Amino acid sequence: MKRIFLFLITNIAVLLVLATVLQLLGIESLLDEQGVDLDLGALLVFSAIFGFGGSFISLAISKWSAKRMMGVQMITEPRDEEQRWLLHTVRRLAGSARIGMPEVGIFDSADPNAFATGMRRNAALVAVSTGLLRNMNRDEVEAVLAHEVSHIANGDMVTLTLIQGVVNTFVIFFSRIIGHLVDRLVFKVERGHGPAFYITSIIAQLVLGILASMIVMWFSRHREFRADAGGAKLAGREKMIAALERLHATTTGKDLPDQLAAFGISGSRAGGIRELFMSHPPLTQRIEALRAMR
Repeated sequence: MKRIFLFLITNIAVLLVLATVLQLLGIESLLDEQGVDLDLGALLVFSAIFGFGGSFISLAISKWSAKRMMGVQMITEPRDEEQRWLLHTVRRLAGSARIGMPEVGIFDSADPNAFATGMRRNAALVAVSTGLLRNMNRDEVEAVLAHEVSHIANGDMVTLTLIQGVVNTFVIFFSRIIGHLVDRLVFKVERGHGPAFYITSIIAQLVLGILASMIVMWFSRHREFRADAGGAKLAGREKMIAALERLHATTTGKDLPDQLAAFGISGSRAGGIRELFMSHPPLTQRIEALRAMR
């Protein structure tokens, strides 16, 4: 909770600073002189409510939606030795990472993958695919579980949600400003909003949303390196390297749903400009980073 509180305070401070800068620069006065009636303070509050609201709702229902989207079969009473081993391993790793025991489940997928999600680090969910269990030995599976536990311990799900909320806020804020300016200064609408406002706002939101997603995906890639390092610390560096090498050799390129892609162990493979929109760094880079660890 302390982490969330500090992050929220920081983001509120950023919004206040932005509002103050706009006032000091005389942007609102300048708009008034041009006949552009726009309440920047009210717009900023509106943008923050909608920007953070959607992100937090998604996070709040993340476990519920993940279970249903992926058809996760929860392990409450282990039915065989493999399930007992999974529970025992996650419990041991969670204890080492000093977090509460996550829920553990298995989902049916030929592609080797795993993900972690949840709003609270002491009440999260870790799920692995049947393909992961079939294609990896236990040392490698342990490393993958350690990677996911590290995501939880680092608070990555919450932090990514908060960053998404911040960029959403600025996308909504600036797209409405652009739409308003075009409506008032170009099309000379004096009262209310004409079609130009809505059309321009939508186009601006799409363009700014693409740029914002690059920021979010950059952070997502950065936290994968941290989770790999955390997994290496919990399970052993050689196990983590072996697990990533196995993923590199067996991953078919099928992805988790968009809502869960950033929380999986492996992402899609892409090159060129598409790399800017990847939630995960290339596996070769992740392996090299682990080998360079001291």
